[in-house]
Amino acid sequence: MDELDREILDILRQDARTPYTEIADEVGTSEGTIRNRVESMVEAGVIKRFTVATRTGNVKAMIEISVDVDVHTGGLTEVMAEWDRVDFVWQVSGEEDIVLVVDAVDTGGLNDLISRARDMDEVSATKTRLILEEWRS
Repeated sequence: MDELDREILDILRQDARTPYTEIADEVGTSEGTIRNRVESMVEAGVIKRFTVATRTGNVKAMIEISVDVDVHTGGLTEVMAEWDRVDFVWQVSGEEDIVLVVDAVDTGGLNDLISRARDMDEVSATKTRLILEEWRS
């Protein structure tokens, strides 16, 4: 990745629907170059998906998950990424090993996800943080 790729990613992080022509104008290159760069980043796995951020009025939270020391988190994160209402799954360093960012309709839906995680044999503990406010840069 070079500086142009980083500039393209910065724009797409703000709005994944930004037209390639608009990106090209902003970074000073052609639409074809932008299209090729984005396709290359998708093929290389740099861009994993294009997503939508919503303001639903739902309960948003981070569920921080600790696993047993001998557990490979990769398998768990793949399973959790498929759960409904899970927007992101992060493998993290620190006290916890995995963080789920969830968007549930209500606290009951959030509690269902917490219980689902706790029911997994590999999970040793969970901690939940409600997201009270969200800003986009």
